Amino acid sequence: MTDPHAESPASGADLRTGYGVIQDYLKTLDASPGVYRMLDAESRVLYVGKARNLRARVSNYSRPGHSPRIEKMIAQTASMMFLTTRTETEALLLEQNLIKQLKPKYNVLLRDDKSFPNILVGKEHDFPQIKKHRGARKEKGSYFGPFASAGAVNRTLNQLQKAFLLRNCSDSMFDTRSRPCLQYQIKRCSGPCVGLISQADYAESVRDAERFLSGRSTKVQEELAEQMMAASEAMEFERAAALRDRIKALTQVQSAQGINPRGVAEADIIGLHMDSGQACVQVFFIRANQNWGNQDFYPRVSEDVSPAEVMEAFIGQFYDNKDVPRQLILSDDIENADLMCEALGEKAGRKVEIVVPQRGEKTELVASAVRNARESLARRMSESATQAKLLRGIAEAFGLEGPPQRIEVYDNSHIQGTNAVGGMIVMGPEGFMKNAYRKFNIRGEDLVPGDDFGMMKEVLSRRFARLLKEDPDRDKGMWPDLLLIDGGAGQVSAVAEIMAEHGVEDIPMVGVAKGVDRDHGKEEFYRPGERAFALQRNDPVLYFIQRMRDEAHRFAIGTHRAKRAKSMAANPLDDIAGVGATRKKALLTHFGSAKAVSRANLSDLKAVEGISDALAETIYNYFQDR
Repeated sequence: MTDPHAESPASGADLRTGYGVIQDYLKTLDASPGVYRMLDAESRVLYVGKARNLRARVSNYSRPGHSPRIEKMIAQTASMMFLTTRTETEALLLEQNLIKQLKPKYNVLLRDDKSFPNILVGKEHDFPQIKKHRGARKEKGSYFGPFASAGAVNRTLNQLQKAFLLRNCSDSMFDTRSRPCLQYQIKRCSGPCVGLISQADYAESVRDAERFLSGRSTKVQEELAEQMMAASEAMEFERAAALRDRIKALTQVQSAQGINPRGVAEADIIGLHMDSGQACVQVFFIRANQNWGNQDFYPRVSEDVSPAEVMEAFIGQFYDNKDVPRQLILSDDIENADLMCEALGEKAGRKVEIVVPQRGEKTELVASAVRNARESLARRMSESATQAKLLRGIAEAFGLEGPPQRIEVYDNSHIQGTNAVGGMIVMGPEGFMKNAYRKFNIRGEDLVPGDDFGMMKEVLSRRFARLLKEDPDRDKGMWPDLLLIDGGAGQVSAVAEIMAEHGVEDIPMVGVAKGVDRDHGKEEFYRPGERAFALQRNDPVLYFIQRMRDEAHRFAIGTHRAKRAKSMAANPLDDIAGVGATRKKALLTHFGSAKAVSRANLSDLKAVEGISDALAETIYNYFQDR
């Protein structure tokens, strides 16, 4: 890849835009493949595109005759940037990376790009653990996925534990058990922690689970059926009943998956539906001839964008950070199918096929994906219309200039001042913006425990300090149009003081108090310098505000509980210098718990294998000092 050459004839006092600016670049461009960026007068990226021949592609923009969207983009173009590549495939990959990074206004943009969970059968322990895994595959083991949601993984894991009795406890818990846990009692685990199953028999169960997840489910069930019959004939009725339950659990996994195609072993089924300038893409994950769930996505599009362009942009951005299956089965063809296959194959290290079926089972699968996309988009459009009406109601109720595009709602959670956290949730035209949620660990050392005013001051102070640093010009969509604070006049006064200190007094703010009897429907609203007021009990806007406040409360409490659980689970041995994972395991194995270690005398500590006399004294002194 060569160095970028970026020139801007619109720099300095020359603020020309449009066709003339683009024509000036043709003098310096050659026929190399590469990526181009179109920028406005303030150097904001309007569009990112790729080209097999940069000169020919840019030449197309230098002449009239485009769609209204492209004409508007050209009219705003004040400069361009170029990056040449060795191949068109490199250009395609670079284009999608830049689109995701820069989020240009005129590109099709995949907005929800989360990772998907997998099932991991670990291989770093003699008795492997089966668990849900999300993120980079750093841990040694067998990975199966992706699954469309955490719920789909949890349901599958639940049944797999019944079928194969594999443990889901952590290694540290496994190593310190002295008797079977509840999972063994309810027949979800075979009890390897206390020797109730041999390593060889447990390994056989692991192999059966991996075979089932790899698509060889029929073979596994046949073998279990044979074992059940043999146990029954030998009058081992308890064992036969256990095998019957395992077969039943496997059957439930398959029935919960719905569509299980016979002729498609590994593929993503991608269906697209577009309506009124909006689009929904539905993806079904088929692995090992099993349906592992589906997920819908709503890329940002314009009314004059073609299905082929939407589909190509979605594929390029979606698989930028995800594993690519061997086959993509699409509802709509894309313009550069061969190029996309080459790019995805290069990323995956094997051949990737793109198919737009015309008949047979694959056509039925695509039709199902498109139907789901159509129904999902219809629901979303209906919800968006309702949301727009509610936002207009918010503006009217609180005297705003227009419907807010970003509402931030704040709440605190603590128990008598301990493990205090603040939570911020965000509501926008399309509903809750969960990727914009933020949590704040309350750090103020001079705060009195339980000082809600002080906590809210700290949260808002940190929030506005960060906004002023990251988006001082307020042009990145990060600033709120309305603040909702959980509390009455006191909280509102505290927040108003912080806003005045940061010079952001132009943002409307409302405090939401429970009101008389702290009852839903009797909320009172407080604004700086004004009298409190209430809305009609049956007003939809009131329900909307309650829903936002309850979501903020849920998020703050969840964050607080996670922090509290983490502090409760913290092991004091982790803070002792010289005690690593091996020595901690030796201490826990010898004494049974960290509390027992803390109470041990010096001679007992010295008796632990791997603990030197000097380290024993360090451990003993650490707990004595505490």
